[in-house]
Amino acid sequence: MSDIDAQARVVVIGGGAVGVSALYHLAKAGWSDCVLLEQNELTAGSTWHAAGNVPTFSASWSIMNMQRYSADLYRRLAGEVDYPMNYHVTGSVRLGHSAERMREFARVVGMGRYQGMDLEVLGANEIRSRYPFVETHELAGALWDPYDGDIDPAQLTQALAKGARAMGARIHRFCPATGVRRQGDGWVVTTPKGEIACEIVVNAAGYRAREVGKWFGRDLPMVVMSHQYMLFDEMPEVVAWSREAGAKLPLLRDVDSSYYLRQEKGGMNLGPYERDCRAHWVTPDDPMPEDFSFQLFADDLDRLEWYIEDAVARVPVLGTAGLTKVINGPIPYTPDGNPLIGPMPGVPGAYEACVFTFGICQAGGAGKVLAEWVTEGETEWDMWSCDPRRFTGFEDRDYCLAKAREVYGHEYAMHFPHHAWPAGRGKKLSAVHDRIAALGAQFGSANGWERANWFARAGDDVSEAATQTWGREGPWFARVREECRAVRDAAGMLDLPGFSRFRLEGPGARGWLDAQVTGRVPKPGRMGLGYFADEGGRIVTEMSVLALGEEDFLLITAAVAQAHDFEWLARHRPAGAGFALRDVTEGWSCQILTGPASRAILAAVAEADLAAPWLSHQAAEIAGRPCLLARVSFAGELGWEIHSEVADTPAIFDAVMAAGAEHGLRPFGMFALNSLRLEKGYRAWKGDLSTDYTVLQGGLERFVDWAKPAFRGKAALEREQRDGPARRFVTLAVAAGDCDAPYMSTLWHDGAVVGETTSGGWGHRVDRSIALGMLRSDLAVAGTRVEVEIYGARFPAEVQAEAALWDPENRRLRA
Repeated sequence: MSDIDAQARVVVIGGGAVGVSALYHLAKAGWSDCVLLEQNELTAGSTWHAAGNVPTFSASWSIMNMQRYSADLYRRLAGEVDYPMNYHVTGSVRLGHSAERMREFARVVGMGRYQGMDLEVLGANEIRSRYPFVETHELAGALWDPYDGDIDPAQLTQALAKGARAMGARIHRFCPATGVRRQGDGWVVTTPKGEIACEIVVNAAGYRAREVGKWFGRDLPMVVMSHQYMLFDEMPEVVAWSREAGAKLPLLRDVDSSYYLRQEKGGMNLGPYERDCRAHWVTPDDPMPEDFSFQLFADDLDRLEWYIEDAVARVPVLGTAGLTKVINGPIPYTPDGNPLIGPMPGVPGAYEACVFTFGICQAGGAGKVLAEWVTEGETEWDMWSCDPRRFTGFEDRDYCLAKAREVYGHEYAMHFPHHAWPAGRGKKLSAVHDRIAALGAQFGSANGWERANWFARAGDDVSEAATQTWGREGPWFARVREECRAVRDAAGMLDLPGFSRFRLEGPGARGWLDAQVTGRVPKPGRMGLGYFADEGGRIVTEMSVLALGEEDFLLITAAVAQAHDFEWLARHRPAGAGFALRDVTEGWSCQILTGPASRAILAAVAEADLAAPWLSHQAAEIAGRPCLLARVSFAGELGWEIHSEVADTPAIFDAVMAAGAEHGLRPFGMFALNSLRLEKGYRAWKGDLSTDYTVLQGGLERFVDWAKPAFRGKAALEREQRDGPARRFVTLAVAAGDCDAPYMSTLWHDGAVVGETTSGGWGHRVDRSIALGMLRSDLAVAGTRVEVEIYGARFPAEVQAEAALWDPENRRLRA
């Protein structure tokens, strides 16, 4: 007879802080029929040896939300579940060595303020008032975070476990999951103690998540790194200060030197993130053990010598204490350093809550987000930063290892708007990659695809160091301006590999698609934008819809949206539907030809109807090679997207570039395209378009067909239309300084926060700084004056009319 539950609604695999938080939040949402399986004792993986720091700081809006929620939960959790916890809210001092770092701090202060947190930038002369033992040489200032602190990871996990059990959830320790199989519409999870039938499985297996993922046919993009921190003996000066203050020292982070330093009883805990970092369990001669519970790697202090010396120079009292213990444990990393939280790509009824690099500070928020995914099918905050579907399968072992090492070694790095991280590059190359490289392309990466950001000329500084600035102007600026002016005055050619393409065809395809999008489905030969909403009317995604026939469609979306958007379509396609859905991304490529001379250029090389109207498409030939010409341009000029099979793309590219020589055609890159689209008010995916906003808030009313009997989100949007949206999308002309407004810059009016930007940049055709954003509805009127907070300084801005800043009547676009 089995001594384990035979059935459950949800089975969570993994008993670390994240897995137990997921169980706790599922139970809190009313799903108490849930089971958690742990192969050893709770916390036996990475949780037991975690340092337990609980920062709220993040340069990511969604991750800051998640960490802020965690910190708030931990403050009240002990009382709510009646379980004692050592949670010290000490505050933290984050040191900055440069003006660029201080700008980052100022940006985070603004984001924190918008989320209800009072962070503070300190001058160099103010630092010692918060942390008396620090030397301030070579410092520009610091960030003070009063919400930061540390918690005992084991106590946190046990408190969450107690709360989950009290609500009816069950935890089975020393009961590993050993496999899964699909059974009907659910799953069967096998264990040594018996089988559990369930509707949903959650992979919360921490550094073992890749092994668990294989049971579902999934290869998780992750690598296990070793992270060392060192415990130092008691220091009389620290003990005396702490006794007098009645509190622990704030946590100190020297982010430019790359370590944290925390009071541990009367001593110190020093944790570096070193450049010469190490991965484990990535080669055949270093396999992952069957059980690594409560174990550590051997000490490896040689690679930390510089960081120890730097920390002693910064906090000399540290040099008076002896080293008492070294903790060297496994920490999992994804290629971008963010965890996986959400639906398991391509696997029904399965979710991921794993690969947490900072699992303790994110566990509370992660449990909330995971429970929302499972119980509601959507999350309160747009969590694309952590969505497993942001990875699409090209991330092989070498790529994951290179990126994990890069992220670990730059854990505290600033993420500048014009900087491209160099590791793991060259995974996907366009059919004309060599040609555009020869033209001076400086590349960035999107879903593994190499795309030109801008085109350098001889003598331009193309070093990585030149891009490490928040400033608008760098070596790229003059070249991007030239590219934009070429598109305005003559023509530009953008090689754009990697557009995600889905083919939808067969009986019933039109009717089904009509119920998925808020607007009209185009007639054969026409195209349009389709907006997909969730039940709350929030923006899930945007796709270009090309009607190839009455029941035959090509759906085109962003490169990075490939897994996300296909999953959305597949999940809502009815079982037994008469139409097929296929991902045809890999076989095709695209170039954008745009500008007033583009028609004349195509006339020299294309067999096509070049008088066909805007938003039409047609089968055509260029240089004798077949292609699909779509009369549309994200740049806002007369233009076409040229979609061709990969094998035909080089010949088409060569023919167009040759024909364009006499018309002033030049290549342009993604930086120019971003500038051009801002001037038209065109939205970018997962910036301006996200589930943080509804379709109506996004200013997309013209894409809503209220006469349709039904579409997803219609009821919610009708209510919002009746009551009026609380905020609205606006275009702002900003009298900015040397930086443009980044994502989530705060908008102010009469001393109050009234909105946020969703994207920003310089418009080279209109010669001004532009921001797109969400503003309180009563202020979303042309001519309203507001202020945009850019890296801590406020700059005047004016709400523009609903029409685009460039070519507001679309005469050039429709020419």
